[in-house]
Amino acid sequence: MNAVTHTHAVNRWWWPAGRAGFALLMACYAALVVLCLATLVATGDLSFGRSPWDNLLKTLSEFARPSLLDAWFGPERLEYRSDDGTVLRVENRRAVEAAYLAGLARATWVTFQIATLGSLLAALLALPLALLVARNLRAPRPLAWGAKAVLDVTRAVHTLVFGLVLVGIVGLGPTAGVLAIALHSMGTYGKLFAESIESLDMAAVEAVRATGASPMQVFFHGVWPSVLPQFVSHHLYVWEFNIRDSTILGLIGAGGLGLLISEAVSLFQWSRLATLLLVVIALVVGFDALSRRIREALL
Repeated sequence: MNAVTHTHAVNRWWWPAGRAGFALLMACYAALVVLCLATLVATGDLSFGRSPWDNLLKTLSEFARPSLLDAWFGPERLEYRSDDGTVLRVENRRAVEAAYLAGLARATWVTFQIATLGSLLAALLALPLALLVARNLRAPRPLAWGAKAVLDVTRAVHTLVFGLVLVGIVGLGPTAGVLAIALHSMGTYGKLFAESIESLDMAAVEAVRATGASPMQVFFHGVWPSVLPQFVSHHLYVWEFNIRDSTILGLIGAGGLGLLISEAVSLFQWSRLATLLLVVIALVVGFDALSRRIREALL
């Protein structure tokens, strides 16, 4: 029995193999779900409110007409009157909504900037840590443990928590959003990059190392060419996720679409919220289609 087989045998001696092990795992999962439901019911926290059906229908009716339609079909003279019929204000809904859409375009660009720069910074920070964490590259154990601890901590802390702290440090604006995205995503990138490196065929790496190459030469000649397609695929996946994640950073003052979403929810402007959600969906779907083309080109 070689060392790897022996390690696996020691690690799983207490767990059944095959279908029995899978069945036991599913039983544990089912018990966990039942426990979650039971505790929610026991504390009275599993509730849908007083009139969930009526509230759902009302919300859906307002979502059904996104505010962007007013830019073309809205009234050009909309009068706001008091209870006694006095005209308080007159506005051109088409002009108002057109101005709002212009602001929405700027906010969308800010959100994209936050996700793009934050993802790139995270990938650059995570790469050297992933090289230390990957077990098959045999980095010194203290460095490997330290790098793994950094990646685990940054992955465990939510982007919003990083954002709240960074807004207090660097102030309101996109910079806090970029750094928040970078710090949280660094942990995700590091884990994915390390797993890609560990899946390598080490024969090529050992062949380069046997020539007396330096660690840097081993990386660029033995590791980098093999893992580059996976690294790009991972980067595109996390980048896409960060586009979604960055839309809510405006809730804490980082700018972008999140600020507009916060305003729409606070003012119960569901038609405008519908417009914002359509933009978020279009942004994510468009980027997903682009990233799929790039991944196919790498195959």
